[in-house]
Amino acid sequence: MAALELLAGSYEQIAFGYRVDTGDKEWTAKPDFTHHAHTASVSAIAASERFVVTGSKDETIQVYDMKKKTEHGALLHHDGTISCLEFYSSSHLLSGGEDGLLCVWSTKKWECLKSIRAHKGHVTSLSVHPSGKLALSVGTDKTLRTWNLITGRSAFIKNIKQNAHIVRWSPDGDKYAVVLDDTLNIYDLETASVSGTITNPKRISSLKFLNNSVLAVAGDDEAVRLCDVGRMKWVCEFKAHETRVKAVDSLMMDDHCVLVTASNDGFIKMWKLHLKEDLQEAEQLDSPTLLGEVNTDARLMCLALWKPSPAQQISEKAPKSEATTSAELVQELSKTKRVRITAEEVVLEDESKPKKKKKAMKIKKDK
Repeated sequence: MAALELLAGSYEQIAFGYRVDTGDKEWTAKPDFTHHAHTASVSAIAASERFVVTGSKDETIQVYDMKKKTEHGALLHHDGTISCLEFYSSSHLLSGGEDGLLCVWSTKKWECLKSIRAHKGHVTSLSVHPSGKLALSVGTDKTLRTWNLITGRSAFIKNIKQNAHIVRWSPDGDKYAVVLDDTLNIYDLETASVSGTITNPKRISSLKFLNNSVLAVAGDDEAVRLCDVGRMKWVCEFKAHETRVKAVDSLMMDDHCVLVTASNDGFIKMWKLHLKEDLQEAEQLDSPTLLGEVNTDARLMCLALWKPSPAQQISEKAPKSEATTSAELVQELSKTKRVRITAEEVVLEDESKPKKKKKAMKIKKDK
């Protein structure tokens, strides 16, 4: 398979990179780089084909060039901890922070294309729809907000009973998960309402859709649990680490799924898991087998996987969208399976408030 790299951010201010050697029965992870550019703990990490970005409590986003294996610079726009980072394709990065801002960056020149006051409190999590047309965000103002990235406007604001701290789209984009403390709610895109709810024994720290029907959930304990989204039932539970699991990620292989977990105990572990598309009533999934592990000797906070893709990008011009309701957005999404965000299309504004003067964005580059 193509090169695979494990990426993790730590409480000790360091980002780690481990190159994975894949074998038939065992995978080994060897140190590739350490990136110590922050002055506080690393709170978020994300990877594209070319770059790895890390966010920190020091209010900066550090950019690392995976091709050249060098520091690329720092993005200085947020005031407060960077809480979430997510790439769309290799062209754009979205960032959210404790300052309530949602920022859209172009990775070509690392310019901040737009900065909006997304939430009255902190932005705790964000997720970009697989089509690139929508983004979801949650914050400490007890709202779930939908952003239309084509028209550049806020599409919906949904009030929820508690502060949500995680939001994730499903791979097919027909549903999304919202986490409130230990409660996982699944929303249906077409109805914009909760279609199922399940409670984790502990507060949920991370989750990842392994496919459109199975969700991996990690909480403030040693276990990872797999949820059948259709039935909203736990179909597998296994002890992954000696202390609480902080982050989970995954990638699909030819005939199985590789689940990656990171913990406060310093270990990153890789697990082989066989998934089934349609689980029958009362059917369980077999517990995964351990492929390999690496000890970072650090208190890990966040996790990402880097896997370069072939340089074949299909650029599709996004159609103009006038959707203003949930049903219209579903109809718009069905027209084009996948579109790219371009600089001209990403214009996000919160029209409910007067425009404020935009703070100058600074980019620090290595000499």
